[in-house]
Amino acid sequence: MAITYNNLYLDIRQQLHKAGLPAATLEARELVCCAAGKSREELSRDSRLYVPDTVERQTRALVERHLAGEPVAYLIGEWEFYGLPLDISERVLIPRPDTEVLAAAVIEGLREAESPRVLDLCAGSGCIGLAVAKHVPGSHVVLGELDEGALRVCRQNIRRTGLSGQVVSMQLNALEKAPVRLGEFDCIVSNPPYIPDGDIAGLDVSVRDYEPHLALKGGADGLDFYRAICEHWREALRPGGRLYFEVGIGQADDVLRIMRAVGFGDIEVIPDLNDIPRVVWGILHTEI
Repeated sequence: MAITYNNLYLDIRQQLHKAGLPAATLEARELVCCAAGKSREELSRDSRLYVPDTVERQTRALVERHLAGEPVAYLIGEWEFYGLPLDISERVLIPRPDTEVLAAAVIEGLREAESPRVLDLCAGSGCIGLAVAKHVPGSHVVLGELDEGALRVCRQNIRRTGLSGQVVSMQLNALEKAPVRLGEFDCIVSNPPYIPDGDIAGLDVSVRDYEPHLALKGGADGLDFYRAICEHWREALRPGGRLYFEVGIGQADDVLRIMRAVGFGDIEVIPDLNDIPRVVWGILHTEI
């Protein structure tokens, strides 16, 4: 029986709602758009047109995969972060609203800076650094990432956002000392792996079975990357430079102490949209 695009969307939305998925409205629209090869605007324009059988079958196949746990961002190969549509693959974490709180803090902190150099360490898709480059005029951003697959996504997103004049990507290991050739930065920002290794098995299936464990596992207590970055990468910051971290639930106090121990002061903690401490940042002082 023929079905219109609007009725297909409504049907999928209802199916996702019944499955208890909180973002059913957004996800239904994105899945139909992906299967139909249409933008959101085109889907709205064509809402009363009938859907070809092949498109309906493809849409319902995507829905079944999503209901089995596969995230929509991986199914459609893209996701939006801070107003930027970005390429996404299973080699990178899916950008989340919590991380937009981190990006917003960096953008606000650099608003008065003149041509700041920014390093996005453990960059993944490059979402944080690209958002900073887009919203901080004159900024120059390095996306530092260890994984080759993630670096490919970074490069794709630099091209997609048209920010190649401000942003470059480099293979960097956050657990090792900062290469001297990098020079100094006004700001380092990082959303590093912070899940304790023992907690990985208990994560939601959509994270545990699909998102890259390299970007999740933060050591026995989840703090390995915070220690390493504070110890090894403070030398890549100018005196008075800023270090921003996203942190996991219950980690803010530990990260604050790690930063303070190596010379960061004026440390602030910023909550996310659910009032959970999510961002810890501080300024590098010349004396501890």
